[in-house]
Amino acid sequence: MIDSAALLGLAAVALGLVLTPGPNMIYLVSRSVTQGRRAGLISLAGVAVGFLVYLAAAVAGLAAVFTLVPALYTAVKLAGAAYLLWLAWQAVRPGGAAVFAPRALPEDPPRRLFTMGLVTNLLNPKIAILYVSLLPQFVDPGRGHVAAQSLVLGLVQITIALAVNALIVLTAGSVAAFLGGRPAWLRVQRYVMGTALAGLAIKIAGDRSRVAAAAP
Repeated sequence: MIDSAALLGLAAVALGLVLTPGPNMIYLVSRSVTQGRRAGLISLAGVAVGFLVYLAAAVAGLAAVFTLVPALYTAVKLAGAAYLLWLAWQAVRPGGAAVFAPRALPEDPPRRLFTMGLVTNLLNPKIAILYVSLLPQFVDPGRGHVAAQSLVLGLVQITIALAVNALIVLTAGSVAAFLGGRPAWLRVQRYVMGTALAGLAIKIAGDRSRVAAAAP
């Protein structure tokens, strides 16, 4: 039902996005460093629910969008490519904030940790654009079952995001200590991720096959 190239492409985008510093990563690292791994994992549970909310909205709406406005496919694809290029620039630009040197936060009870994780994800523009602009271009209406394709692709993204974020939560303290005196490692990480995201953006923008598949 889903083309393997589309599945791998979405997985690559999901990995690139989750490794690019954003509100979710900064909040989870801050919680894990200042309040411990348990607090970080509770916050991650809230983030997970936020992903599911976005996925439910995407599955409910994508089929109608492709059916009623197929021409929107091109605009969505180009917007997604532009956003990836912007993320690539944010990764390599000088003066970026160090994710693993987060600001201190007051200790919060579990319910607030969960709620803040949920709200942080729901208000995260990176995740909103992922589901509005990036995920749709990996769906091929010619293969049928647009909603089912969206569900599978969304679950792949959520699995990758939660796995990486859980690893970040569990190792945040150690990584923060390791990178604190090694700024060169941070620069290498930024340039590797920026290059990968820029390459994905160029490939997506230049790929005409998906647009043709979405045409009536």
